Amino acid sequence: MTVTASSTSRAAAILSRPLAINGLTVPNRIVMAPMTRLFSPGGVPGEDVRSYYARRAAAGVGLVVTEGTYVGHESAGQSNRVPRFHGEEQLAGWAQVAEAVHAAGGTIVPQLWHIGMVRKQGEPPYADAPAVGPSGIRVDGTEGTGRAMTRSDLDDVIGAFAEAAAAAERIGFDGIELHGAHGYLLDQFLWAGTNRRTDAYGGDPVARTKFAAEIVATVRESVSPDFPVIFRYSQWKQEAYDARLAESPQELEAILAPLTAAGVDAFHASTRRYWLPEFEDSDLNLAGWTRKLTDRPTITVGSVGLDGDFIRGFSGEGAPVRGIDNLLDRMERDEFDMVAVGRALLQDPQWAAKVLGDRFEEMKPYDAAALKTLS
Repeated sequence: MTVTASSTSRAAAILSRPLAINGLTVPNRIVMAPMTRLFSPGGVPGEDVRSYYARRAAAGVGLVVTEGTYVGHESAGQSNRVPRFHGEEQLAGWAQVAEAVHAAGGTIVPQLWHIGMVRKQGEPPYADAPAVGPSGIRVDGTEGTGRAMTRSDLDDVIGAFAEAAAAAERIGFDGIELHGAHGYLLDQFLWAGTNRRTDAYGGDPVARTKFAAEIVATVRESVSPDFPVIFRYSQWKQEAYDARLAESPQELEAILAPLTAAGVDAFHASTRRYWLPEFEDSDLNLAGWTRKLTDRPTITVGSVGLDGDFIRGFSGEGAPVRGIDNLLDRMERDEFDMVAVGRALLQDPQWAAKVLGDRFEEMKPYDAAALKTLS
């Protein structure tokens, strides 16, 4: 790892600034990125999950975005170990998670999730539920593995997101994040590769955004006016790393404008490497373009604090530590507002404390074995 004196002298000053997202003041600019962990049997987060999130908040993470949590729709997920954001026992567990993070000095939002056509029929928690999506097409182009959503399906899913958002506010969370990235349901509507609809929910980028915008608007009506609504989106998909929603800033604006108008308070722009420019003739990354086009606070993410390809973290090769000079440069010129940290923070619960305390020499290289524990 190469760390210069400039990075260690600036890091705390740049990252320690508070940020307002609607009615929430986040104490600093460090976000824990959502990462599926599979440690919630029956969809219920237990004491180990509470401690896992609280440790990171206590070490200086300003905003925790939880792992994806299934909304209350039968086709939303495909694992009985992924937490759900519906049901008495599940919500009671999440209320304790929020309380623990607050006690540790952090803020927290649940990521609300529906996987859509990623689902494989026969999997729990509802084995008989079909995979559903805009056109019954998976990200890899496979047809016949699910079905296109009807108007009734759309209404049911919109209602499930709204109910989960209202529950989040009721049990003490600080806001919510809608998962519209990585080839899951909302993203399947946004992307022309999976959205072949010929009704009002398919066609040009604005029409493909209609479903997500309706979810945002209904969520917005279901919570207090000052309760933050964050929207996470990406160009890439898990089975299509080169996929793109937009080839130009103009196309991106056509997608983001309806979401902004519907009530998104901040955007979480997911990339695989935050330092890469999103479009030609500009150094701005996806979060930078999002901020410029929407004037909303944005969160950047993508291999922060690590070197190497995104996929190496899942192949057992690991990824060495990377300095954050480039990140600090970008934040200093207000390209984006916050930075989400995933694998580096998964490996080391003290990552934020070490950065804020200028203890870069103590950083730990990422080892994929960290995925097997809730350390």
